[in-house]
Amino acid sequence: MSTGLSVTYYTTLVFDCDGVVLDSNKVKTEAFYRATLPYGEGAAQEMVDYHVANGGVSRYKKFAHFLERIAPAHVEHQGPDLEALLRTYAGHVREGLLSCEMASGLKALRQQTLDARWLIVSGGDQAELRDVFAQRGISDCFDGGIFGSPDTKGEILERELANGNIQQPAMFLGDSKYDHQAASAAGLNFVFLSGWSEVAGWQDWVTGEGITVRQDIQALTE
Repeated sequence: MSTGLSVTYYTTLVFDCDGVVLDSNKVKTEAFYRATLPYGEGAAQEMVDYHVANGGVSRYKKFAHFLERIAPAHVEHQGPDLEALLRTYAGHVREGLLSCEMASGLKALRQQTLDARWLIVSGGDQAELRDVFAQRGISDCFDGGIFGSPDTKGEILERELANGNIQQPAMFLGDSKYDHQAASAAGLNFVFLSGWSEVAGWQDWVTGEGITVRQDIQALTE
């Protein structure tokens, strides 16, 4: 596990949203449960388990998986279709995103990295993210843009690298295994922020992969 880290070295900083900028992992976990509950408690819990095991993947793919693989095993319950699931989920999430805790040290880190371009690359819905960040007064921090689903993180990173919006050296700040996979595939350095992560057994994982770890954004300013 690497310990040395200087954020001022980087030309571009890419941030995941949930569990990095906002303490919203639990918000989304609860929203998946509540949205799928009409299919029964068992199905809703399976959805939660799948969601947590696939952190960073978009809601569209998760609900598609639910309807294709999980719901058919719970035929005793009838529930909403994909569009209705997405609407219910989005309502719960929006409320939570506007009220959940924001990362301490975000503005301080921005001041320390004035020459760096900042981007959000999230599995969350892009329009929803842009609206929430504007309402919470932090859109201006991310001068490189706020990006999310339905495009995948891999697609976003590839596109923004190709158009020159992400310039090397670049670092991705994430809290999931998927974040690490996407960053590595795109050739970005990666830092795992552990404080709000839902990755089970992350200590063994980061040690085995040699991943740099920090508690949170605040720790990057110190």
